[in-house]
Amino acid sequence: EVLLTCLALTWLNPHVYLDTVVLLGGLAARDPSPPLFGVGAAAASFAFFFCLGFGARMLAPVFARPAAWRVLDGLVASTMILVAIRLVRTA
Repeated sequence: EVLLTCLALTWLNPHVYLDTVVLLGGLAARDPSPPLFGVGAAAASFAFFFCLGFGARMLAPVFARPAAWRVLDGLVASTMILVAIRLVRTA
């Protein structure tokens, strides 16, 4: 049951196709070497998820404290506000 849920969340997720096919496909088409771009994108994806998994395990004790979550939420909110400001300025 767990394996089926994992497969469903992976393959039935529309973001998988939007990110992989549309976004990366569009970027790769503009690149001078699309196969090399694909290898680089796959390597970056592997590195991201590898670091995400092991980083979560290492940071679990830190995020056991509510204050750590408040700091993280503040950083995320600040980043989103800065991106919004830049988008408004360039529009």
